Amino acid sequence: METQGLLFTPANIGPVTLRNRTIRSAAFEGMGKDNNPTRQLKDYHVAVAKGGVGMTTLAYAGICRSALSFKTQLWLRPEIVTDLRDITDEIHNQGAKASIQIGHCGNMTHKSTAGSLPVGASSGINLYSPTFVRGLRKDELKEIASYFGDAVRLARDSGFDCVEVHAGHGYLISQFLSPYTNHRRDEYGGSLQNRMKFMRECIDKVMKAAGSDMGVIVKMNMNDGFKSGMQEPECLLVGKELEQLGVHALVLSGGFVSKAPMYVMRGKMPIKTMTHYMEQWWLKYAVRWFGSFMVPTSPFQPLYFLDQARMFRKELKLPLIYVGGVTSREEADRIINDEGFEFLQMGRALLNDTDFVNKMKLSPGCKSACEHVNYCIARMYSKEMACHQHISDLPKGIRREIEKIRKTDAKIS
Repeated sequence: METQGLLFTPANIGPVTLRNRTIRSAAFEGMGKDNNPTRQLKDYHVAVAKGGVGMTTLAYAGICRSALSFKTQLWLRPEIVTDLRDITDEIHNQGAKASIQIGHCGNMTHKSTAGSLPVGASSGINLYSPTFVRGLRKDELKEIASYFGDAVRLARDSGFDCVEVHAGHGYLISQFLSPYTNHRRDEYGGSLQNRMKFMRECIDKVMKAAGSDMGVIVKMNMNDGFKSGMQEPECLLVGKELEQLGVHALVLSGGFVSKAPMYVMRGKMPIKTMTHYMEQWWLKYAVRWFGSFMVPTSPFQPLYFLDQARMFRKELKLPLIYVGGVTSREEADRIINDEGFEFLQMGRALLNDTDFVNKMKLSPGCKSACEHVNYCIARMYSKEMACHQHISDLPKGIRREIEKIRKTDAKIS
């Protein structure tokens, strides 16, 4: 029997109306090939659209060559517009809207992928790649900001209704915002006002390119996830700045992929699973030996970002998108009806079951079957994202690791 509620009513992101308040989050799919879209990527997002979501988001599209971390991510350029249009047309045929996340990885890449020495807010070494990093010159910052505007125009040509600018998780805009990665002594470093300058320039280009017919969403951190990074008070000021710049909605997230990756996703990283799929032998053994120190555990619990997100809801007037541990219809209703967020995003729940939104609509007691053992996260750096429940031939070592995480989570809960 179908049940109705505010969750399943239309709502707007700028000029774009979604049929309901659910959005497939920009969780990296790893389903591209040679930085191009594939049939697998199309089939997944069309399945999510058919499954009832209000809008589905293609993740982590690089705005230029130096923006790329993986060959399996999209590089948003004219050559792939026709293939992207094929994806968005079919998403629209299923009644959903389509968004694409645009961004620049900054220092989290290699020369072999990015085509040049990785760049960032400041020079240094990224130990998590590992690689040397070159700080960007001021004249290069203007060029990168213009690439953000170009990406929006390409997104429009590709049929997308919205763009989501990635300004969190320790990627390039976030690297400028955070004192952990921004050690500049010019007008782009030092005070928070200075550290927000690059973000302002990028958003200015985005808003101008979006015009009056595209929705603009920004994913931002509420906390970097460690003491030497940004904390809630500064992040709230970033949110207020984005509101003043006229963006249409914010995704409230947190964490730094290169420093506190599980703060973003929560739970334990299955290190054996991650290394099983790695191709570089030296990286495989380095991560196996030191991975537990490099990737500290942040315990998972449903709605794990809610306490922080309430602070932002209290201070900001623009539409806010909650993300982080939505695992049931009851929790989704709470976010929209009781907590006052206009939208919610889900990642792992929709990887586990692309029909999850339709099932929530039909049953107020619906719960996701996702076990949050993070097999999907562990393999996405080497292969396409997939739920372990969908893989029939898992190696024994991976099955043992998953079972160990299950038992540990059961004791904690």
